[in-house]
Amino acid sequence: MKKLTVALVLIVAMATASAQQQDYPIQPVAFTKVHVHDNFWQPKMEINANVTIPYVIAQCKANGRMDNFLRAGKKLSGDKMSEFPFDDTDVYKAIEGASYSIQNKANPKLEAYIDTLIAIIGAAQEPDGYLFTFRTVNAKQPHEWIGSKRWEKEEILSHELYNAGHLYEAAVAHYQATGKKTLLNIAIKNADLLVKTFGPGKIEEYPGHQIVEIGLSKMYRVTANKKYLDLAKFFLDVRGPKGDAYNQADKKVVDQHTAVGHAVRAAYMYTGMADIAALTGDTKYLAAIDDIWGDVVNKKLYITGGIGATGAGEAFGEAYQLPNMSAYAETCAAIGNVYWNERMFLLHGDSKYIDVLERTLYNGLLSGVSLSGDRFFYPNPLASMFQHQRSAWISCACCISNMARFLPSLPGYVYAQDKNDLYVNLFMGNTSKIALDATNVEITQTTEYPWKGEVAINVNPEKTADFTLKIRIPGWANQEASPGDLYAFMNKKTLPVTISINGKATNFITDKGYALLTRKWKKGDLVLLNLPLETDKVIANKSVKDDLSRFVLERGPMVYCLEGPDNKDSLVQNIMIDKNAIATAQYDPNLLNGVGVINIAGQSTKRQLNSDSLLVVNQNVKAIPYYAWANRGPSEMTVWIPYEQSAARPKPAPTIASKSTVSASLKNKRMFSAIKDQYESADSKDTNFPYLHWWPAKDTKEFIQYDFDAAQTVSESKIYWYDDSPWGGCRIPASYKLLYKKGDQWLPVEATSPYEISKDKFNLLHFKPVNTTALRMEIQLPKEHATGVHEWAVK
Repeated sequence: MKKLTVALVLIVAMATASAQQQDYPIQPVAFTKVHVHDNFWQPKMEINANVTIPYVIAQCKANGRMDNFLRAGKKLSGDKMSEFPFDDTDVYKAIEGASYSIQNKANPKLEAYIDTLIAIIGAAQEPDGYLFTFRTVNAKQPHEWIGSKRWEKEEILSHELYNAGHLYEAAVAHYQATGKKTLLNIAIKNADLLVKTFGPGKIEEYPGHQIVEIGLSKMYRVTANKKYLDLAKFFLDVRGPKGDAYNQADKKVVDQHTAVGHAVRAAYMYTGMADIAALTGDTKYLAAIDDIWGDVVNKKLYITGGIGATGAGEAFGEAYQLPNMSAYAETCAAIGNVYWNERMFLLHGDSKYIDVLERTLYNGLLSGVSLSGDRFFYPNPLASMFQHQRSAWISCACCISNMARFLPSLPGYVYAQDKNDLYVNLFMGNTSKIALDATNVEITQTTEYPWKGEVAINVNPEKTADFTLKIRIPGWANQEASPGDLYAFMNKKTLPVTISINGKATNFITDKGYALLTRKWKKGDLVLLNLPLETDKVIANKSVKDDLSRFVLERGPMVYCLEGPDNKDSLVQNIMIDKNAIATAQYDPNLLNGVGVINIAGQSTKRQLNSDSLLVVNQNVKAIPYYAWANRGPSEMTVWIPYEQSAARPKPAPTIASKSTVSASLKNKRMFSAIKDQYESADSKDTNFPYLHWWPAKDTKEFIQYDFDAAQTVSESKIYWYDDSPWGGCRIPASYKLLYKKGDQWLPVEATSPYEISKDKFNLLHFKPVNTTALRMEIQLPKEHATGVHEWAVK
């Protein structure tokens, strides 16, 4: 009892110090005050608590993360380490997620295990506070990323400060959830070392991967040690202009006005800039992040809320570069996008930021974890032809541990407050206790959102008092598909949003997207919000070439997709839907743990031999929420649906190649069908449809092979090479040759035209006719690169 009392006194003392600090004008209502209990989010949070967090902890143990700390703390012999110097952060994020989860629902066993982990981490910390297992272990063959001394490669690869940032976030979450200072003390010791080491006249380096800025801001909030805030600001101000755009260090942060480089690093940095602007009152960062936000939502945001278009550098692409099949849209970047947009709202009080947050949350973020809680996506593509599948574990496990920590923190995004203004930002069943200046308020939401648009809000103030309830009216309810002009509804409707108080319809004014309900509130007051939840078709700005003549089915905050298991012949790439087709929606409790389903009339298209016209067949088309795809094995999937034949991807015609069985010198058989899908590439680096490749192999001899369904006489081969130069790892081959099968032998064909090797075109080879059951292509990879194949046609 005495121990608990001391902890509570400490919490009150630190909270008092925190309350006296300058901060965001609007404050989020802490996750500790909001208890979610609806039928959409609560089950997902329970799966996270019961499956994902224990699974991540077990995988961290199985994949050497715990051993890193044990070896650094001299509790385990040897110097074998896991794969990446940032692997320590998977343990920190697991602790952070567990801390949030424990607050949502008591779990003494998990809490005790976390206490054990914290002791192991503490033992790995060096006496001066340094905590980076890959250096402390002092391996005979140290990891090439870490350099020969502390901080030597921080701006490039070591991730020492990145690890520190995740340590601080975990420490603050653990402290806030449990009142224990065990991890916080470790973090304070480490942060004090950073203060001694970095700054003007000391080491003047920036973090290679941002997040320590966010962590230091959180440490400042709970300790009131201004040196942590000063250091966070230093780490931002010391960036640029001599670094790389890849990690946003090619310009001073105040001179950056477009989103460039690695999307996760960027989103974390913009979040940190918002934090420090709020905490210092220095607004010079705001013009930069306001401009960058505008650049993202108008030119670089996926309809799912994902950011980061390209796998080359896990980065933002050019304006309007939003490919679907090759979309990177990393799960970590979606989480970073939520962090950033919440901060933008706290600065500006505008609902457009929560609109982007909500879009990301229900789509491009939630898609990162399976319904079972133990399979994960690193990238989140918007189209697939069997080549994408969730992973049980990924050696670079950042997205997996990030999901584990994010989901239980969700209650902290529902409400916010500013003196006597109470913002209702997200709609989910919950009970919350919020302290306004006028009075304490218990607020309860009851809703079947996102499947239905009705939200009941019970308002129970401790005493009758004047205050303002600010209820977000989502952009989609006002026929705004997304802030800016990147997306728009194809057919605008004018269905009203209605609000009643205690059974009486009320007129309301809106400000920055919020309905303002100002009155003297008393116990038992009931607000009913009715949002017009209809199925909409969304089109993209014409500058987005990948989405021309296509639309997306959307219902409220939910983006829908077509997936093979729900549609004819398990195909969806060949589907076309008339833009005037009428959709119907219903909830299916037996599908994918219960989801809303959309049905709509459509057509399937199929190529014909020796004809440019398509065979078109009418069919019913079924769509499911995007977040729920890939839970039934590999399949076809698409978010953007063609409404004109020019955009359709018809089923291949029955050619020799399409009817053949593919084999190759590759283990990944999911790539095999790419070479016979009859997709005509725009150029050799086109990633809008699957391709086969041998990356990261180089200077090796490889093969692809067609085994025909019956003996065929052939005399022509056409191959289109995949080459993603100058930045990617594939080039056209050094050479290749074609062989045919005769009995048990492979014999070279007798070419009657040269072996051409060029990119951005079909390479045609004529040869004397052969009757055979199989053709094999032997390919010599270049000395320094791999090779890939878009398409191989045989005649």
